[in-house]
Amino acid sequence: MTETHFDDSTPLATELADLSKRRAALTSAQAPKPLKTRIFTVANQKGGVGKTTTAVNIAAALARFKSRVLVIDLDPQGNASTALGIDHHTDIPSIYDAVVGVTPLADVVQVSPENPLLLCAPSNLDLAGAEIELVSMAAREYRLQRALNAFLDSPAGANIDYVFIDCPPSLGLLTVNAFVAAQEVLIPIQCEYYALEGVSQLVRNIDLVREHLNPSLALSTILLTMFDTRTNLAHQVVADVKTHFPQQTLAAVIPRSVRVSEAPSYGQTVIEYDQSSPGAVSYQEAALELAHRGAAQ
Repeated sequence: MTETHFDDSTPLATELADLSKRRAALTSAQAPKPLKTRIFTVANQKGGVGKTTTAVNIAAALARFKSRVLVIDLDPQGNASTALGIDHHTDIPSIYDAVVGVTPLADVVQVSPENPLLLCAPSNLDLAGAEIELVSMAAREYRLQRALNAFLDSPAGANIDYVFIDCPPSLGLLTVNAFVAAQEVLIPIQCEYYALEGVSQLVRNIDLVREHLNPSLALSTILLTMFDTRTNLAHQVVADVKTHFPQQTLAAVIPRSVRVSEAPSYGQTVIEYDQSSPGAVSYQEAALELAHRGAAQ
């Protein structure tokens, strides 16, 4: 009986070998902790770009690397809360109570069952009406900032390394609150047609917030998502984004992945759902890159 030999020079074999090498590198990887809490707003006015997916998976990856991370779910849909396994029905204290009401954020934050270092301030449907309620409030743009700062100064918020604020896909008062509360903006951009559409407007809005409300805000990070290696278009989008934003764009690119899409339906991030999948590996690499970039800050 003749022995079967497999061609290890095929694109698939090369891809699998590369993935195996990357997995091995992650087993010994360490993420440096920032000198002070880094607060990110994860934003893109265009829907369907992997905004919430990016927020929860970067957060989960950093928690896996021993950082203490808080995710603030500022989107009324509550998808980030779902992905982190957090109950968020209307009877549970939510970020709405901390931003529109007077409930301390410490009374809202829950620990994700995925990792004791991963915390979440959940959303619920009450948040859908928050935009209207905020209009008449004093210092309406600073409500989240004040709630978050009070939490970070409290024993419950001690030693938080990262905060990720997941925004709704629109520029309303909730998103403005997120920009005012943050120091950095992380923009996920999908590797598809019209990828940069709307990003220039978002950058202008960031500039306006920096000029009028939050001088310390900066667009620090861009992450390319939904990358399909088989298409020339995806490669062209990567090149275009890196040309426009050479300093901000992470080298790590997130591929299209069934596992990434499946994970939230199980109340998990892909880091917990299938840590060795290509999507999970890529998010861990992106988290490490983000951590190393900010290590001296």
